[in-house]
Amino acid sequence: MKFFADTAEIDDIKELAATGLLDGVTTNPSLIAKSGRNFMEVTKEICGLTSGPVSAEVVALDHETMLKEAEVLRKIADNVCIKVPLTIDGLKTCKALTGEGTMVNVTLCFSANQALLAAKAGATFVSPFVGRHDDNGVNGMELIRDIRTIYDNYLFDTEILVASVRHATHVLESALIGADVMTAPPKVIMALANHVLTDKGIEGFLADWAKTGQSIL
Repeated sequence: MKFFADTAEIDDIKELAATGLLDGVTTNPSLIAKSGRNFMEVTKEICGLTSGPVSAEVVALDHETMLKEAEVLRKIADNVCIKVPLTIDGLKTCKALTGEGTMVNVTLCFSANQALLAAKAGATFVSPFVGRHDDNGVNGMELIRDIRTIYDNYLFDTEILVASVRHATHVLESALIGADVMTAPPKVIMALANHVLTDKGIEGFLADWAKTGQSIL
């Protein structure tokens, strides 16, 4: 499963990239606003930090304007992936862009039927939001299972990009189901390395090593 960082914070992306765990980045208007930086500048900088896809989202709601915005965005870098909402106009835009060889991430997916439409429109990625489903009393991971089954039934090439990931259990369940990608804040990805027994093990090893009075350097 590929790991995308869901952020527009450059320092966090650099830190994650140094671990070798970064396969791409997803951004959205809210994350760009949070960064406090110019949209085009920060997107270009992010594209230079990873060779993987960097999702840049259109803000228009009609097909024609989405295409115009996409034309500007895809000139930023070769690894820009145009992000469109899962609406009829978004699907039309997806079909047009992927037909030209442009990567498209269809976002704000909340049902398996929507994911089916995204795949038929030729989406490179579909982004179902599991955390927001959980917030509303629905098991978001069931949506991922349904999409995986449908895509496997018909051999769709669209990759399932699990979004709105809040914690390590979301990551684990996504991997067990067979999602292609998950995107999460860098702190969630880094926290996957944490375990109390690992900490205790290191503490014990260091205590025993100190007793030897030796030094490697």
